[in-house]
Amino acid sequence: MGRSAPRVCTTHADIERVVALIAALPAHGHVVLRLHDGSTCAGVVHVRGSVEVFRDPQGKEGMNSEIILESPDAPGGNRHVWLDQVESVEHLDSALGSEN
Repeated sequence: MGRSAPRVCTTHADIERVVALIAALPAHGHVVLRLHDGSTCAGVVHVRGSVEVFRDPQGKEGMNSEIILESPDAPGGNRHVWLDQVESVEHLDSALGSEN
């Protein structure tokens, strides 16, 4: 994952929200993510993100995290999702105890 992101989080509340989402996404867990725009994406968590420092297109520095979902509907079988865009997580299995 690169050092640039489409958006960055700069407030403590927004960064804590991304951190909480990371904790809610178990490795290899089957999830449905509801995004801020009302769309959803489903898949198996292939790569859990971590909060990292990025720059947005305007050069503003902040935090964000990107995850990769294995999803047969996505081009190439994987979908990259920026966690700042996730509204909620629905778990479709009991993988909450999985380790990364």
